[in-house]
Amino acid sequence: MSNDLSLSYAKSGVNIDETDAVKKHIASHVGRGDARVLNQLGAFGSLVDGRFEGYDHPVLVLKTEEPGSKQKLAFEHGRIRSIAHDLVNHLINDIIAMGADPFYVQNCIVCGKLEPAVVRTLVRGIADACEAQGCALTGGETSVQPGVVEDGVYILSASAIGVVDKDHIIDGAAIEAGDAVLALASNGLHTNGYTLVRALLKRKPELKDRKIQGVSFLDAIMRPHLCYYKAIEGLFQDEGLKGIAHITGGGIRDNLSRILPETLNARIDLPAIQVLPAFKTIRAEGSVAEADMLRTFNLGVGMALVCTREAVARILSHLNSAGCRAYPIGQIVKGTKSVDFAGEVQW
Repeated sequence: MSNDLSLSYAKSGVNIDETDAVKKHIASHVGRGDARVLNQLGAFGSLVDGRFEGYDHPVLVLKTEEPGSKQKLAFEHGRIRSIAHDLVNHLINDIIAMGADPFYVQNCIVCGKLEPAVVRTLVRGIADACEAQGCALTGGETSVQPGVVEDGVYILSASAIGVVDKDHIIDGAAIEAGDAVLALASNGLHTNGYTLVRALLKRKPELKDRKIQGVSFLDAIMRPHLCYYKAIEGLFQDEGLKGIAHITGGGIRDNLSRILPETLNARIDLPAIQVLPAFKTIRAEGSVAEADMLRTFNLGVGMALVCTREAVARILSHLNSAGCRAYPIGQIVKGTKSVDFAGEVQW
């Protein structure tokens, strides 16, 4: 057999030397500043000291997430660092919904062709997003799969570990009739509804350049998913805080219902929701029914908190002083673990 016909892994599309070089760069971002991380990239698994000082009975909170089809738009429009923050921030919001502090993140990058500069930017962005929230990237996986994933396509996911004291778990079990529901403002779509948005942009590509409050529609929809940890962490041991819902796919109804006890409903005052301009544009340009808007998007509510009526003023004060816009949108009533809407959204 001639040399021209001989096969190798590199000729098949995977250059191990190139991949190893990228992984050596990644190593500098693993375990940044966290003495509990006991080894570096290259080991078959990440070693982390399991002692958690300050927790009487530490309970681990585990979660895996991905940024959905927003990542397709991100790579098409050069928002690589931005999608790295989307990935981490969405993940941490799920962790803190249980009242837990985020500690460690593991990432996974799958691609058809490894572009070293892209992967380095991704990992640096993930590590920066972790560091901003006081946790650490401990490792992960970069998998090159030519012929399985198209060249130029990257599929991202990550897993996180958080810790909460067993006596301070926030899971909605303490919610009672009469409690208040508060909205924590989002900054845009976060990481949900992008399949609909991509269909809209395919139909009306000129829309991406339309100005919305001084920025392009594309910039407005590609803002990184807000992380609420720094704003909320000081409330974890507030006895007035009963439940936290991260408003993702399924909107307010599907996500708030996840934390309700079996005998209670949440009644949401739709006119109270402060709808962001990007959602108004999507509804108008796509002729999207209100029911679909409510089911697909957060509409401006990135998280919902349930608290006692007596705690409303101090919780709102705490959140607003932390730079997180928050306001009441409803209350808890007797029911069957569902979310009821009252009034109409103010478009």
